[in-house]
Amino acid sequence: MNKSELIDQTASESGLTKKDAGAVVDAMIQAIRNALVDGDSVTLPGFGSFNVGERAPRVGRNPKTGAEINIAGGKFPRFRAGKGLKDALSPPAPTPAPVAAPKAASAAKTAAAPKAAAAPKAAPAAKKK
Repeated sequence: MNKSELIDQTASESGLTKKDAGAVVDAMIQAIRNALVDGDSVTLPGFGSFNVGERAPRVGRNPKTGAEINIAGGKFPRFRAGKGLKDALSPPAPTPAPVAAPKAASAAKTAAAPKAAAAPKAAPAAKKK
């Protein structure tokens, strides 16, 4: 889904015009961007949270020459999905129903009933040469 499809879906689900829905989506993106630039995090319960991660400066190697180079540290946006979003993507497995214990009378009948003899297995076919 791209931004215009998100605007279309927002407009159809909220009853807003596409122009108004576009303004809402743009305002939301700008608000998240501003919060991250200020070093704050944005938490949307049931959806996830946006925050700023930091990379430390490190020493790397130029693959062509093998010379050491300094790689500057920096900040990057990070998103962590919330429980509601995770559950929507892969719902938890249903818990199996408990198995009821057999009744005493039927258990006695099954124990007393003789077991049927197993049919003998057929001999394997001879291999052709």
